[in-house]
Amino acid sequence: MNNARFAISLHILTLLEKAKGELMSSDYIAGSVNINPVLVRKELITLRNHGFVGSKEGKNGGSFLAKPANTITLDQVYVAVRQNNLLGTSKNEPNPHCAVGKQVSQHLKALYDDTEQVLINELSKKTLADFSDQFD
Repeated sequence: MNNARFAISLHILTLLEKAKGELMSSDYIAGSVNINPVLVRKELITLRNHGFVGSKEGKNGGSFLAKPANTITLDQVYVAVRQNNLLGTSKNEPNPHCAVGKQVSQHLKALYDDTEQVLINELSKKTLADFSDQFD
């Protein structure tokens, strides 16, 4: 779900950037992303809590981009919505009596942390405006 959240959030933010301040309903956004509006609203709450999105309540309400797209870096979005390790984790506890099993978790954590940091560093080089500019 972590990877899906980033993709969904980036889709939402790109739609809002393209709207240039016009309010967008969660139903409209959901139609573009092709997911349930409830999931869109959950992501909008997260994005609002991190200062990326604003909203207006009511019948003619909706969401809008709360800050300029050129000030939002993709690493900020990724960090805001990530939940789990990028590469996942094992559901089984390794055997603590095995030479590998007793150490594998700590070495995987270090590997995952290093790998995720490379991703975050690359994402920090791109803004929402850069991403949005790829669309007609």
